[in-house]
Amino acid sequence: MKEIKVPDIGNFSDVSVIEVLVNVGDTIKIDDPMVTLESDKASMDIPAPQGGVVEAIKIKVGDKVSEGSLILVLKEANEPSLNVAASGSQPKVAGAAAAVSPAGGTEEVKVPDIGDFKSVSVIEVLVHVGDVIKAEDSLITLESDKASMEIPAPKGGKVKEIKVAVGDKVSEGSLILLLETADAASAAPAASAPAPSASAAPVAAAPTSNVNADDFRRAHASPSVRRIAREIGVDLAKVAGSGPNGRITEQDVRAFQAGGGIAASAPAPVAAPAPTPSAAAPAANNMGGIQFITQPDWSKFGAVETIPMSRIGKISAKHLHRAWLTVPQVTHFDEADITELEAYRSGMKDKAKAMGFNLTPLVFMMKAVTAGLKEFPKFNSALADDGENLIQRKFYNIGIAVDTPDGLVVPVIKDVDRKGLFELARELGEISKKARDGKLKAGDMQGGCFSISSLGGIGGTNFTPLVNAPEVGILGLTRAQERLVRKNGEIVDRLIQPLAVSYDHRVIDGAYAARFTAHLAFVLSDVRNLIL
Repeated sequence: MKEIKVPDIGNFSDVSVIEVLVNVGDTIKIDDPMVTLESDKASMDIPAPQGGVVEAIKIKVGDKVSEGSLILVLKEANEPSLNVAASGSQPKVAGAAAAVSPAGGTEEVKVPDIGDFKSVSVIEVLVHVGDVIKAEDSLITLESDKASMEIPAPKGGKVKEIKVAVGDKVSEGSLILLLETADAASAAPAASAPAPSASAAPVAAAPTSNVNADDFRRAHASPSVRRIAREIGVDLAKVAGSGPNGRITEQDVRAFQAGGGIAASAPAPVAAPAPTPSAAAPAANNMGGIQFITQPDWSKFGAVETIPMSRIGKISAKHLHRAWLTVPQVTHFDEADITELEAYRSGMKDKAKAMGFNLTPLVFMMKAVTAGLKEFPKFNSALADDGENLIQRKFYNIGIAVDTPDGLVVPVIKDVDRKGLFELARELGEISKKARDGKLKAGDMQGGCFSISSLGGIGGTNFTPLVNAPEVGILGLTRAQERLVRKNGEIVDRLIQPLAVSYDHRVIDGAYAARFTAHLAFVLSDVRNLIL
């Protein structure tokens, strides 16, 4: 047996577990991702240091972990299994539910011996009144803080009455349902066929040849829901779960099938053209928590190549998708006249170059943003988890989006308010090089208050940057443009910098954002304003 623990992850501590990517019994290889952790600045997969069979999982989604925290127990594939139940897996209990016959062929089905579990939550009721079930069919799913388990039927029969509901707390001996046994049911005409459940639309079985086995296995669903999905040909990796913690329910699976393969929680397309009668509607996919439209077979139209996304790209995609779905974002546009600022920068850049670094416009933007955060402190806050309070930061750390060969990363420059232009320029050059070389440590991407995304070296006239949650604001920059403007009654040539500030509308209103952006423009209009 080998205990697998969280390795050195830099300065991260008490990081949230947002995904558990393996289940008890999985055979994993070295470097297979086991869990995904997320701080306020980055998400990261923790890879397996060696191969083996997952014997027990010691953490669950929502836990806080640090270096040295126990993730799971791994064993060699040829060792006997201890069959330890873990959070995220739903084994059936060793014994079926107890059945007691009060009278007349109707039996009380109760919770059997479930070990030391007491007052366990019912998270799913898997049968309906009128259903005809067989022995060992799952009746309900229970979940404690350590494990999930299904309670199977002790015998076949027809469900006459259900005595529990989702959210109830049960223990050994709690009454689950009344079952009309097969012998009693046979006296009633036409009782051999199961009655369809109220929520289940009749569907034909479909082939499952296109289902990805690994993704199917790792979907957050109970064994009974998996069985139903297999029977009707639904790929669980494509279904959005509506249950607790994103758990996929039977209703989710049947709604997905009835909707022609559209994930139940996926937003409907807006103003999309209606498909032609001969066109098959593409299905919404929810692989890895990212909803997208399933692709047609492009090879029918020409040569294609599948290129794996980089690890950074996959992590960024998940983070940005969550941010877009969570944060109601608005972008405010303005302009700053940076003619005088650019003249000063041009006069100082040779001196900076002689000292071994570049004095870029981004350094001035960082100082201007810091001045704006001091003047408008809501932009330097975060929405508390309760949604009713703001966490007001008293420090000024600025994240800088850096384009690297592997994708976009956001290292953080700490204590911008305490550093001069040359010190910031040197640090910005160093951390940008580390980012491009893939040498950033976890601590380099922690603790940001506000981010800047600059496309000035590439081009463009404006864009809408996405808020890097849990921050509440981000500044987007494109290339400054020379423009003829009227100033003091004369037509003069000025250098104009477009500004795009996206903000979390739950924290920032439009007028506040407009004043913040106008303040940025004021600070940038004269380099002397940076010291106010």
